[in-house]
Amino acid sequence: MASLESTPVAPTLAGRDFPLGVPGFTYQDLHRENRLAELDRVFADELRQDDPELAEKLATWRSGPESLDAIARSRLLVEAARPLARFIARLFGIEAEWRAQAATAAPEAVLFRFRRDFLLRRAARATVPPEGELRGLERGARAMEVELFGELPWESDPELATSKMGTELLDLETEHIEAVRQKKRPSVSEGARRRVADLANRAASASPALPRPMDASNEAALEFLEKLLALYAAWCKARLHRPELRREISRWVSFRLPEPFDFHRLVKTDRPNPALPEERVGPADRRRRREGFRLTDPRMSRREVLGETHYCILCHERDKDSCTKGFFDAKTGTWQKNPLGIELKGCPLDEKISEMHQLRREGDSIGALALVAIDNPMCPGTGHRICNDCMKGCIFQKQDPVNIPQIETGALTDVLALPWGVEIYGLLTRWNPLAPARPYALPYNGKNVLVVGLGPAGYTLAHYLVNEGFGVVGIDGLKIEPLPADWTGADGQAIRPIRDYAEISRELDERPLVGFGGVSEYGITVRWDKNFLTLVHLTLARRRRFEIVGGVRFGGTVTAEQAFDFGFDHVAIAAGAGRPTIIAMKNNIIRGVRKASDFLMALQLTGAFKEEALANLQAELPAVVIGGGLTAIDTATELLAYYPIQAEKTLARYETLIADQGEPAVRALFDEEERDVLDRLLRHGEEVRRERERAHASGETADLASLCRQWGGVSIVYRRTLEESPAYRLNHEEVIKALEEGISFVEGLEPAEAVPDASGKLAAVRFRRSGSGEILELPARACLVAAGTTPNITYAKEFPNAIPLDERRRFFEPHRAVRGEDGAWKLQPAPPSDEWAFFTGYARDGKFITFFGDNHPAYNGNVVKAMASAKAGYRAIVEVLDGRPSASAPPDAGEAEWESFRTRARERLTAQVVLVRRLTPTIVEVIVRAPAAAENFQPGQFFRLQNLETYAPSIGGSPLLIEPLALTGAWVDAERGLLSLIALELGASSRICSVLKPGEPVLVMGPTGSATELPENGTVVLCGGGLGNAVLFSIGKKARQLGNRVIYFAGYKKAEDFYKREELEAASDVLVLSVDRGEPIPAGRPQDRLFVGNIVEAMTAWALGRMGETPIRLSDADRLIAIGSDRMMAAVARARHGVLAPHLKPTHVGIGSINSPMQCMMKEVCAQCLQRHLDPTTGAEREIVFSCFNQDQKLDEMDWDNLAARLRQNTVSEKLTNLWLERLFRLEDPRVV
Repeated sequence: MASLESTPVAPTLAGRDFPLGVPGFTYQDLHRENRLAELDRVFADELRQDDPELAEKLATWRSGPESLDAIARSRLLVEAARPLARFIARLFGIEAEWRAQAATAAPEAVLFRFRRDFLLRRAARATVPPEGELRGLERGARAMEVELFGELPWESDPELATSKMGTELLDLETEHIEAVRQKKRPSVSEGARRRVADLANRAASASPALPRPMDASNEAALEFLEKLLALYAAWCKARLHRPELRREISRWVSFRLPEPFDFHRLVKTDRPNPALPEERVGPADRRRRREGFRLTDPRMSRREVLGETHYCILCHERDKDSCTKGFFDAKTGTWQKNPLGIELKGCPLDEKISEMHQLRREGDSIGALALVAIDNPMCPGTGHRICNDCMKGCIFQKQDPVNIPQIETGALTDVLALPWGVEIYGLLTRWNPLAPARPYALPYNGKNVLVVGLGPAGYTLAHYLVNEGFGVVGIDGLKIEPLPADWTGADGQAIRPIRDYAEISRELDERPLVGFGGVSEYGITVRWDKNFLTLVHLTLARRRRFEIVGGVRFGGTVTAEQAFDFGFDHVAIAAGAGRPTIIAMKNNIIRGVRKASDFLMALQLTGAFKEEALANLQAELPAVVIGGGLTAIDTATELLAYYPIQAEKTLARYETLIADQGEPAVRALFDEEERDVLDRLLRHGEEVRRERERAHASGETADLASLCRQWGGVSIVYRRTLEESPAYRLNHEEVIKALEEGISFVEGLEPAEAVPDASGKLAAVRFRRSGSGEILELPARACLVAAGTTPNITYAKEFPNAIPLDERRRFFEPHRAVRGEDGAWKLQPAPPSDEWAFFTGYARDGKFITFFGDNHPAYNGNVVKAMASAKAGYRAIVEVLDGRPSASAPPDAGEAEWESFRTRARERLTAQVVLVRRLTPTIVEVIVRAPAAAENFQPGQFFRLQNLETYAPSIGGSPLLIEPLALTGAWVDAERGLLSLIALELGASSRICSVLKPGEPVLVMGPTGSATELPENGTVVLCGGGLGNAVLFSIGKKARQLGNRVIYFAGYKKAEDFYKREELEAASDVLVLSVDRGEPIPAGRPQDRLFVGNIVEAMTAWALGRMGETPIRLSDADRLIAIGSDRMMAAVARARHGVLAPHLKPTHVGIGSINSPMQCMMKEVCAQCLQRHLDPTTGAEREIVFSCFNQDQKLDEMDWDNLAARLRQNTVSEKLTNLWLERLFRLEDPRVV
């Protein structure tokens, strides 16, 4: 737009604000809603000056989007995007850079004309000579290149030179045909005649000899051109079809021709094992060596992306853009399906795909991105390696589709490559004059929404709501690290502008694991560039009316009622997928078997793959992954990549430790089984090291996958064929990429039994062959199950009458909000397929809860559908809240009211260390201020403690990070918002608790688990072992408040382990203090007793009257609650039917607080906490439960061997990490107690 002169953006910034290229605007104005409205007006005024007709069309359409049909709308958007791009380039003072970038598109268009007109229409019909004549053909073609077209860039860009030569010959031929044969023109132009004469002269002197015209006539010239074209067409066809000639052109975009699309043969595989014909692997010549956790797919080059835009036939010009709109059969009222049974609905977001292609073909990256951002403002979260609904819907159904995700991501990365690209993208999420629904963000409207879950659905919904003027607090159960404060203005100053995308992007194996983005962070692997997630996080974190709070569990930290009482006007649930499917396989949770969600979360949220990480994730080979979906694919590839890193890291740390402490001292800490695992990892680590050395010397990438295959490899095993698998049907490209990395796919096998070795650890998995039923056994030291998930409806389980479920009890029941005759909104049930029914059945005083993403039956399944639910559903929230008075702010509420609200919300929902103190040589108490967590705590519940990498000290390059640590609330002071957490220093994470400092922000997610069920006016026996006593403090107090008499057996290994006498006494009427050995613990009250011996012996002595008077008898007990180590609780469970049986009521209930290994603790999400229950009468398996949902389980139903085994999943890693931490503490000790 040329109506105003550009004011250059300051190349250096003295502060955080600077004038922009549009007069009157500074950078900080772009973050102020009132200034965005003014910017929109300025753009409209300039457009009106430059192109009044276009300006009028745009204004009319924005005021009434239905005023144009689809074709006219598309034409308008493309036409308006061009001046918008110019305006934005001038705004940031980058016209020169933007134009230079765009200028590369036109010269390269010849590549794709050559592909279409020469390769597809001429070379395809050519005849390739016999092999013996190929050498002569090549000599002739090379002579054409060098002798006839020597001025072309054959050295620097042979692909471009080839295309220019081919298209020039075609143009010359066309002109001669039109003059000589078709008589469409009177004669050949003088320029063409001279050019042919020049070529003829060059051909005459060429060596080897080339065709030449017989005379100077046009007819002879035409024959000459046709011979040259025939020669080169034959040569090009030979290069396409002869493997030995294909190498040079293998990366040439112009030579990538569309292949026929056979839906039943989309993935090429080999069957290498006659003994296992079900096994399929990728072709050996397509293997791709992967090393570690850097980005595995660098995406297409700009030229390749441009090639895809030229392959597209721009269907929007005919309203046939099925990539966006899908294939809808108006006659039947249904969506057409492809041969794999997938409905062809097109892009769930209705992105302007074909229109975007047109501008990207022109080289206009800003205009293309503006078109994307109309419907997909959070586009960094979509695109390449994320979604492919658009490709499924491409007009090319019988040949390769256009790679639309690559183009979309390419439009984004082209903008990010420009100066201020991060800022340009961010601006387009706040101001986009091409988006009629909301061209610019609105000021605060005084109403606040709580968004539960910050995955793709949640963060997209937050974006739309903030733009509509709402204040939004987004909570997530995961730990979310803060971004650098100057990036977001969280340091109390203005936002610091980011000139170069490189400032926020990192190699993925070095990128901080921030936790924002839900499944995009922990579920999607490094096939996708997670720097895009950082970009989304940054863009949203900069919004003044969006507050991000991690470590908050909806239903634990805050309930719906509390949210509404606090002042929220609405709650939106976008909690994502929930409970993993537990398959019907015998021994399905023995040691070595775990859920894929558990593995991926442990790998990608703790950074276990990082060399310096202290996280523990022990994996072994051979491994099988059970399932046929994309989660199975991702699990297999990441396990294959992780194992050699684990082995190498184990070796490196072991060598350092034995150099420090001596090998006998180190090995003494491991038992025989652990030493076997350790030694295997050490051997494999040495082989990895040798392979790296070999590869380095050879200048190639190490072939680690081949090593892993020698050690058993990683195989996906699925009950049906590869072609029937969800991964193949939904995204076969990911199957191809996974096979390239070296995994195998074994089809037609149904899991039957996990086979343990003598120690109870997984040794093999037995499968049943489909059809024959024959049993087949595959060796496996690890089995990861990826058999699907169900939606996260935990809140409805915790509060059964709060949110109604559908008939199958899988989803919240969908409702629409309809306005009644009295003007009030009412809920109306809707079918699960209703794409506009976003309300749950919850209603309270005119306030409602909506649900999105995987929680919704019409939108569950993938990232882009989740985002589509937010795009479609935010309008329902706006409509219901429109005109309703705010629950927390006056009608004229402004930024001050929002700042007050967000501050109160943050203070209530977050946690901060108040005090760290040592209670015993091995026990540390951490007191935190966490008001909501403290207020909602009920006796028996627990919390997940983590520190933040942002504030954690680092020693020797290793950040001292606490892995998810389950700790109970020993005591709470709800009035002051204080919570006491007590940790036993057993491993690295619990020992790092002593590093925490007063004032340090931490994550205290919860409360989680279930409140301990207690009788009233009865007798309760408490049995506490070591740290378990901390859990019983609050339980005992509560039991006494309910009128119960409490006898408390508190057991310790030795007297120095004793702590918190006052809390023990407050929790009991009678307290029996026992130590396993040594001096006893003195009793503090007359009725209390001391004992030397284990806790069962103490209980027996009490029952037999050996301690004197027994004011409370065991035989009076209605309930016995045991909390301690698994061995202690198992001993109490057995004793109840042995030595203690005569002294207990047969009807008493025995409960244990089960210390299963845990990770997410968000209730039925990761499934690390699975616990097997048995029928106490028959010993048969009764059920498998999630201990983090309800930790209190009947002692008589527990499979204690299973619990002990699962607690040993990571012991080799844990012991080695503990030794490593001790070494780090010797180097530098940051502990405060």
